This record gives sequence, C-alpha cells and structure tokens, in this order.
Amino acid sequence: MTADWGGAQVLAATVAPVTPVSDDNLSRGFAAGDESCLTEAYRRWGALVYTLVLRRIGDPEEAKDVTQQVFVDAWRGREGYDARRGSLKTWILGITHHKTADALTRRSRRARDLDAAAAASPHEAVQRTAPTDVVLDHILLVEELERLPEQQQTVLAMAFFEDLTQTQIAERTGLPLGTVKSYTRRGLMRLRNRLEVDGGAH
Repeated sequence: MTADWGGAQVLAATVAPVTPVSDDNLSRGFAAGDESCLTEAYRRWGALVYTLVLRRIGDPEEAKDVTQQVFVDAWRGREGYDARRGSLKTWILGITHHKTADALTRRSRRARDLDAAAAASPHEAVQRTAPTDVVLDHILLVEELERLPEQQQTVLAMAFFEDLTQTQIAERTGLPLGTVKSYTRRGLMRLRNRLEVDGGAH
C-alpha cells in the first residue's frame, strides 16, 4: 500500500526495509532526496509522531492528518535539514511540534470566528442550535463563493477552508498582499450582504 507524498511514493509503515540503514546513511539519503529513506523514516518514527500529536490534539483522525503533513513538509523541506545541527529524528520531531501547534491554533481560530459571527448576528446565534439551518447556511456560503470572480473566490476559499492567513495566501497564489486584502474585503462584504438578505427572508 502506498501514498503519494509530495511526489514520493511512500510505503505503509508496516513494510520492513530490505536492508538495515544506519542513522547516518538515512540522514544523508533523506537530504539527498532518496525516496527509500523517506519510507524508512516514516517506518521508524511515524508511530512516534502520531502518538505525540494525538496526545496534544486528542482527535485520532486529525492526528493522522497532522502526522502525514509532518512527513510531507519534512520531505519537501529536506534541503533545509543540516545533520550537523542534530539527527534526522530530532529535526522531524521539531516539525511535529510546529505542525501540532499550528493545528491547535487553527482550532482556536475557528472557535473565535464562530463566536464572533454569532455576536455580530443575533439571528444566526439563535439558529446555531438548529442543525438544518447550519447546513443551509453552509450551502448558501458555498453557492455565493462560486458566484465570485475566480481569483476572489480562490482567496476566500483558501481563507475559509484552508484557514490560511492573508500573507500565506499571497505567498501561495503569487498575488500582492494588497490585492489579497482587497479581494478578501470585497468578498466578505458581498457574502455578508447576501447572508443578511437571506436572514431577513427567514
């Protein structure tokens, strides 16, 4: 069983390596882009990374996603690994710490956004307890996003669904930061006006 991680075919953690690999050779091979070393790194430390993430996050499925992201980022950023500064295991565990912190930050941000949205609209605050209305609001939001110009839609989708900051969106899309801010502001105003109209209809 394989998974495509950033262009590398990574075998499942239960697959044993054909021959033993020393830590030094593993580190050098990983930094040089040897995909078999990525497989071996995951086999050795995947379970440890998952356990550390799960202890802090508490959600098994989210912990799996974060664990995969740790190794994806390690592989994509392997040129930044310097064996003189520490072992490959230590470097990967450092990435684990940052990715876990990022996941917890996103969770807190989503909670704050929900609270802020509820405070800004008493009508929505009442409806939050009704699952059907929550689903309808989500459908309405997606429909409105699809009506926006393509680049504006992309910016808001990355903000809503990937929880990226405006700076991260600018880096990902190549758009100037000012343009990202402008698209975000205009898109949010349009969505707010549409949701207010829909709320009045309710």
